[in-house]
Amino acid sequence: MTRATENEQLFDEMSGFNRKLRAFFDAVVREEGLTLARARALFALSRRGPLTQKELADELEIETPTLVRVLDGMERQDLIQRREDAADRRAKRIDMTPAGHVAYQSVHTLATGLRAQIAADIPSEDILVALSVVRRLTANLQGLDLSKVRS
Repeated sequence: MTRATENEQLFDEMSGFNRKLRAFFDAVVREEGLTLARARALFALSRRGPLTQKELADELEIETPTLVRVLDGMERQDLIQRREDAADRRAKRIDMTPAGHVAYQSVHTLATGLRAQIAADIPSEDILVALSVVRRLTANLQGLDLSKVRS
């Protein structure tokens, strides 16, 4: 097998795995009354604390108008609250409510269990190698110069 074929298969497998994982996790969290987008927002808020809408959109790598729809639904579920940002009254700071923290804990527990089941038969050493490879791929991607990709 050539290096180009290996690379193609690796990227195809990673992409396919990511699509299947997102779809499966979305189905799991829907049983909890959430969506994948809302669960991801809870994870981001748990990791980074209160964020502005722009910061949260950047963290989730989605457009602000898309995030606003997600936040509207989360607010209706009493998972988040929006407050004026003290530094910029035009900006809204997003924070989890007590119900949001409970929902986060539930989804976090589900995610932890799902990860354990998916990786159950894979030795720790292999997980560490895969983690190293993915981190290096990410660093290589972030280091690419878009203007030099076509040359």
